[in-house]
Amino acid sequence: MNSIRIVSVGEVLWDLFPGDECLGGAPANFAVHSARNGAAVVFVSAVGEDSRGTQAREILSSYSVDISFIQIKSEFPTGTVGVQLDAQGKPHFQIHENSAWDHLEWSNQFETLIATADAIYFGTLGQRASQSKKTIRRMLELARVRGLRRILDINLRAPFYTNEMLRDSLELATVLKLSDEELPKLLSALGFESTAEPSESLRWIRDKYALDLVAMTRGAAGALLITENDLVDQPGVKVVVQDTVGAGDAFAAALTVHYLLKKSLTEIARISSDVAAQTCTYSGALPPPLLNSSRIQRN
Repeated sequence: MNSIRIVSVGEVLWDLFPGDECLGGAPANFAVHSARNGAAVVFVSAVGEDSRGTQAREILSSYSVDISFIQIKSEFPTGTVGVQLDAQGKPHFQIHENSAWDHLEWSNQFETLIATADAIYFGTLGQRASQSKKTIRRMLELARVRGLRRILDINLRAPFYTNEMLRDSLELATVLKLSDEELPKLLSALGFESTAEPSESLRWIRDKYALDLVAMTRGAAGALLITENDLVDQPGVKVVVQDTVGAGDAFAAALTVHYLLKKSLTEIARISSDVAAQTCTYSGALPPPLLNSSRIQRN
């Protein structure tokens, strides 16, 4: 399946749980899960010249993610985020600022990278700082010219997004993935009131931005996928939940890979939901069998 080539661009960071650290960041998680789904994946980001940066690159490489485009910044640390889980295993984040991934610089090698890819994945958090935003937007403009699928996972993390950022990102996307909790925030940013039926709101977004596909995850309730001519209401998959960290990223990865493989919308919804549910059965965002190597125990 490695004929499918995907570029993932954005943040890589360490999720700091009490007494434990796990590698994360939506684009990094997406890259790992896309590779696990059989795609050839290049991850574009930046890490510090520190132990966390070194281990991040080693872990991503162990999952068959191409790390040759990860920049190393001696003057900035590898990203970290404090994570607290509530009673339902849902994470709450405190994201530390001025990290290495905030300073992603343009490289002319990105032109060749985009020219050989089928799709590019991006989010909003990776655009919070001006340097990285400028680089990511330039990559997306080039991807648009080249005709790549452009997958936007809005992954809202207050206060690191603006209404303008959301609108501009949608203009650059062909596929949107979001959660049911993010839907009302996105609609508010776009100046559209929520409707009683989420599918109506999703269709409005799809039509307004001429998106090929909109996918909304609903936690244990499954997912809703909408194209111009089709709608799939995918029920949830029952599992014993350890935590939900990375489940949305796993969903986005399976969605992207099987969408590029031109599977039916029903198949895409089923496979993506199954993969996301499986992610909830272990702690942390990255899947077995290499899970233990993606964690650090610190005193």
